Amino acid sequence: MDILGISAFYHDAAAALIRDGIPIAAAQEERFTRKKNDPSFPNRAIRYCLRDGQITARDLDWVVFYEKPLRKFERILITHLKHFPRSSRAFTRAMFLWLGDRLWMKNRIAAELGVEPRKILFTEHHQSHAASAYFPSPFNEAAILTVDGVGEWATTTFGIGSGDNLEIISELHFPHSLGLLYSAITAFLGFQVNEGEQKVMGLAAYGKPIYLEQIQSLINFSKDGSFELDISAFRYPFDPDKSFGDRLTTLLGEARDPQKPILYQSGNSRHADIAASLQKVLEQGLITLTKELYKHAPSKNLCLAGGVALNVVANRKILDQGPFDHIFIPPAPGDAGGALGAALYVNHVFLNARRCYIQDHAFLGETINTEPFEGAREISNEDDLVDEVVSKLIEGKTVGWVQGRFEWGPRSLGHRSLLADPRDPIMKHHINQNIKHREMFRPFAPAVTKEWANKYFAMPQGSGLATQFMSLSIPALHENMHKIPAALHVDHTGRAQLVDKVVNPLIHKLITRFGEETGVHVLLNTSLNLQGEPIVKGEEDAINMLNHSGMDILVAENRIYDSV
Repeated sequence: MDILGISAFYHDAAAALIRDGIPIAAAQEERFTRKKNDPSFPNRAIRYCLRDGQITARDLDWVVFYEKPLRKFERILITHLKHFPRSSRAFTRAMFLWLGDRLWMKNRIAAELGVEPRKILFTEHHQSHAASAYFPSPFNEAAILTVDGVGEWATTTFGIGSGDNLEIISELHFPHSLGLLYSAITAFLGFQVNEGEQKVMGLAAYGKPIYLEQIQSLINFSKDGSFELDISAFRYPFDPDKSFGDRLTTLLGEARDPQKPILYQSGNSRHADIAASLQKVLEQGLITLTKELYKHAPSKNLCLAGGVALNVVANRKILDQGPFDHIFIPPAPGDAGGALGAALYVNHVFLNARRCYIQDHAFLGETINTEPFEGAREISNEDDLVDEVVSKLIEGKTVGWVQGRFEWGPRSLGHRSLLADPRDPIMKHHINQNIKHREMFRPFAPAVTKEWANKYFAMPQGSGLATQFMSLSIPALHENMHKIPAALHVDHTGRAQLVDKVVNPLIHKLITRFGEETGVHVLLNTSLNLQGEPIVKGEEDAINMLNHSGMDILVAENRIYDSV
């Protein structure tokens, strides 16, 4: 049974192919088009999935789209009519898009793929999110929380997973959304919505929540865990270009011009203070939701998905302060992951197939080219390759690391990574300024083998596979934090990735050998991409990055390329 899942037209378009309940291939369209967060119909990602599965579109048993266009159109139409005439510009733009081909999605998919319309199904947006978290989890039963900006109408859902079944038991509706609250203040701080939220999370560590009361005044939680936003502070229901209103300016002062400096240093940390206050409100809101969810689904296990589940700091607070003992967060909890979730939902809920898969890795993307490019030095012996790379890292060199299939999701987990020595505090500044060309406050991640994780980090109980997917922010242990300053954030935490010897053997060997030589069993790991670009797809993209940045060497499989 081959099922293709598709997500598209908001952000992070993607495709995923499952066969008899097991993911065969999954990829975001951005990797192929080189347009970050590409929302367009994922033709290239679909072609990759079919190619990897060695089938044609006509061989597919089912194709499933990750949300229901008619219900989404209903929400857009009703919202714009409600806010007319203020929504006139947004209404015109939306009608142009929706009355073109978005509303007729079954016809679009049938035409693009050449499949029979009877094979095309639709799930609800938050059903796709919930399925992406529960069905690949190691749990036989779990409570499920999905939180994002908005799907059709839902912005937050409670669900229950039991065996092969999944049920959404309650939901909160647009315009009341923790995700949209976070995105609106992301825009207020001068960052791009659906891209800058991770920057705001990193910026928050430099500030103090001195605007907490102001932001708390925008959200009102009821005793049953539901909440409402003060919509008078926001414009996102009717304005496609500006998501916040004058009331937010009254509460927080002038919004930041994206071209102006970000204030996060001591003495003037206003923007960091706003970010810290927003982050605190998000954490409080999510903990309130998990406590209410537990009343309806008193499990020891929590599955978390939706774009808000990319907030690793909040995820850790949920695990520490919420009522659940164990947590699972898939490597692609956002809209891209909805493609895989939609396929899994059809397989298990519509078709009643038994679960047979636990997601212990994220390597579902395309492998790299087999033929070397000009300038490659090939090293056939794996130990010799590792030894040379370790020596370069110890010399202070930055290493692009491209191995096997690229990762599913937004984080580099050792197949499309930029690696460096975490012992040198200057390395953080060097990579941000000379390689990534991005803001100086942005943190990196520490990659540590499972065997050594407890020596460097206060590993939380119940984190399980979440730590393999960089889904939690974890405090470094006081006695060892001074050894890895470049891999830690300003608050001495790290989005640690635990590297499993079986799942990721080569980078496990590299970290182990680095530890043997230096006494530090951690590497700095960050995504292999330049500012504003997607993570590299393969060897050619990585070589281009090598030639247009301050990166020192590139290792692609057993080939080494030196910077010019």
